Amino acid sequence: MLKSFRIRQRNREIIDALYHGIVARSRTPRLFLDFGVPDTVMGRFEALSLHVYLALLRCRDDAAAKPVAQDLVDRFVADVEDSIREIGVGDVAVPKRMRRLAGRFYERVAAYDGPMLAGDVPGLAAALAERALADAPPERRDAAGLATYMMATQAELAAVTTDRILSGHLYSEEEAR
Repeated sequence: MLKSFRIRQRNREIIDALYHGIVARSRTPRLFLDFGVPDTVMGRFEALSLHVYLALLRCRDDAAAKPVAQDLVDRFVADVEDSIREIGVGDVAVPKRMRRLAGRFYERVAAYDGPMLAGDVPGLAAALAERALADAPPERRDAAGLATYMMATQAELAAVTTDRILSGHLYSEEEAR
């Protein structure tokens, strides 16, 4: 029984480390300053959603890393729920708000997936303009730049070994320092 607890605790630590890296990457000032993601509660949700999606994309076709993907989604959902409670959403409204946010996340996954897998930067830019950048002033939106950023991040994540992911590291050695 103690061994099972230690394994679960270690798995939680790995997921927390991966998620911490995703959150840190989603807070990169470049997303807000250069690409126009609004620096609002919903803009931060969009930035986080992009990076959770990219992590899931990396893990989903890798048999050893695939279980990590579900754990990351669960961690993301728990974090979003905690966040909406912190901003004052009442207990009665939380489930409704969570369904709406989960729907938004999965809508984005569906919209970004085709262009990402096809390497279609203009198609991804169009999807980003309609979703992640929809609330940004038109003069601040750089959907093509954000699409290029996502493609580059996908390539970066593709180069990360499964062993590295399973040890709790999603991004490059330089960021881990």
